Amino acid sequence: MPKPRTFTLFILFTVLFLFYPGDTRYYRLFSENRALFESKPVSAQTITNPVPYLRYQSYPPVTAEGIYVVDLPSFTPVFAKDENKTFLPASTTKIITALVATDIYKPDDVITVRRVVEEGQTMGLVINEKITAENLLYGLLIHSGNDAAYALADGFGYDKFVLLMNDKAKTLGMTASHFSNPAGLDDSLQLTTPFDLTLASRALLNDHFLRRIVAIKEITIADVDFKYFHRLSNVNKLLGEIQGIGGLKTGYTENAGENLVSFYKYQEHQYIIVLLKSLDRFDDTKKIVSWIDTNVDYLTP
Repeated sequence: MPKPRTFTLFILFTVLFLFYPGDTRYYRLFSENRALFESKPVSAQTITNPVPYLRYQSYPPVTAEGIYVVDLPSFTPVFAKDENKTFLPASTTKIITALVATDIYKPDDVITVRRVVEEGQTMGLVINEKITAENLLYGLLIHSGNDAAYALADGFGYDKFVLLMNDKAKTLGMTASHFSNPAGLDDSLQLTTPFDLTLASRALLNDHFLRRIVAIKEITIADVDFKYFHRLSNVNKLLGEIQGIGGLKTGYTENAGENLVSFYKYQEHQYIIVLLKSLDRFDDTKKIVSWIDTNVDYLTP
């Protein structure tokens, strides 16, 4: 059994070793966390995102069957209706298509158009046209070109691209969504929810390149040889009509109905508005914007 003096010395040197300012794992751990023990209690000022609340528990009369309106910084919902029900996404699919495209392409990568897609909205691509990924993204997000979506997918490998779309959705937490094509053409396996689309939209808005594109009302782009020019007009007619609307993505098929995802800024606050299967997506969005302006307030921490 060790003598008391020996045991005391052992304890002393052990403590000195642990807190000696050398490059030891224990010292670094102590140094990095020491501030937690020395700091004062956390004040409310460290909370940066104010929390929204409703002045009145009333909602605008809108026709959309699926709705999710969320305060973007805090990701707090202020209006929800069947937010976890699955719907056909139509061209709101292109939010995911754009996110995948920016993962795999650089803006100046040149893609050769291998097929012409004429179904639905198109930007007028031509077989063997050589065009940059950036300009295809303009066609995808501004003009909602189905041909742009297929060109981006074909340039990487169509099946692999669709797999990446579902991988991206899973990574973002879109657990109720599945995608079978990059354009949003109707398919029983192509489904999403209002809640899931807010997750995809938040990711797009966090990408400053894509965030800038969706707010463009009109632009003319060309292929790399300046043979073909494409005038692109944003399908979202609220751009420039409603102050604070910064675009995002429209969608429509006969089966899906009218879909619209909007980015809206009012005073210092930011919102994502998702409407699925609406009878009048633009009028519904106008009503929700007016409702936000008059009925949503914030608790400042």
